[in-house]
Amino acid sequence: MECTSLAAVRQQIDRIDRHLVSLLAERGGYVRQAARFKTDAAAVAAPQRVAAVLARVDALAAELGADRQVVAAVWRTMIDAFIVAEQAAHAALHPPTPTPLNSD
Repeated sequence: MECTSLAAVRQQIDRIDRHLVSLLAERGGYVRQAARFKTDAAAVAAPQRVAAVLARVDALAAELGADRQVVAAVWRTMIDAFIVAEQAAHAALHPPTPTPLNSD
């Protein structure tokens, strides 16, 4: 869409931001679900999965004409934030098992 004013540009950016936040909320729901399936906190970080996601979005950025550096920076930040959220979800779903007190 070709905008004829700065106000029109801002209106379109605000529209896109609403969609992005909606998609982040949806993605967050799946991240919380993933925490159920991971056996330990170390599995949450999943460095191989992070690398695969970054490679996939880099290819998408190239295909769709997006700035690859911007996409990489946004995805790294987003992934880092979702890892923190998933760690919290995992901890809530899988609390540590209490150890018996030593009677010595």
